[in-house]
Amino acid sequence: MVYRVYVEKKPEFNSSSAALKKELSDVLGVKGISDIRILNRYDVEGISEDLFNKAVTTVFSEPPVDVVSYDLNAGPDDKVFAVEYLPGQFDQRADSASECIQLISKGERPLVRNARIYVISGSLTDEDMEKVKHYMINPVEAREAVLDTFDTLVTEYEQPAPVEVLTGFTDFDDDQLKKFSDEKGLAMDLADLRFVRDHFKEEHRDPTITEIRVIDTYWSDHCRHTTFNTTLDSVQFHDQYIQDTYEEYLKTSEELGRTKPITLMDIGT
Repeated sequence: MVYRVYVEKKPEFNSSSAALKKELSDVLGVKGISDIRILNRYDVEGISEDLFNKAVTTVFSEPPVDVVSYDLNAGPDDKVFAVEYLPGQFDQRADSASECIQLISKGERPLVRNARIYVISGSLTDEDMEKVKHYMINPVEAREAVLDTFDTLVTEYEQPAPVEVLTGFTDFDDDQLKKFSDEKGLAMDLADLRFVRDHFKEEHRDPTITEIRVIDTYWSDHCRHTTFNTTLDSVQFHDQYIQDTYEEYLKTSEELGRTKPITLMDIGT
């Protein structure tokens, strides 16, 4: 069973709602907002009802400053939308809640999903709401979430297709390399691609598109500058084992005659 709870700050502690209302008015020019409620919605699966009720006041909320409800309690004219992280993005709030429940139960970690709910009152047009959503939802990391309840939080993912192998890449001539670069929008120039082609030819295999993309990313002007051209005068690790390993790496490099300034690439090694 999936349990759901909504948590929002009590009015005297709810400065974020007033700040958001002012921000939407000043930045977006949306003047018709009379009130905004911001709630955290938690959905939990894999625990008993007793444990859920205990977690409501110990994990999901702080009773002195929070208001807890099991319904959204939005008015008929209120505009409501929810925002959640995209699949694959780390949700620290949900992960911490799941870990805390496990500490309480000393059992298996439950599934927890979190979404931020915005309840907006006032006189807003559909155009106003689209502006607000566009402003509040960063498509790089988040999406609009459904308001319906869940039957389960278990997500089934399709099996990804095998990574494409660029068959024939090691036999590409200059014209084919240039066409390939244009089609894929690569940062590498023709000389770079020749070097990559010859490298994989020495390995007696064609590369995958993932390998080409990773190389191209590191070869872009930004990554090449930060990764290879950022000189580090001193590097210290808090973990002694990592520090010893790093110093052993430097010693080995020196013995092999690889004397050069230390860069971020060495840290990645």
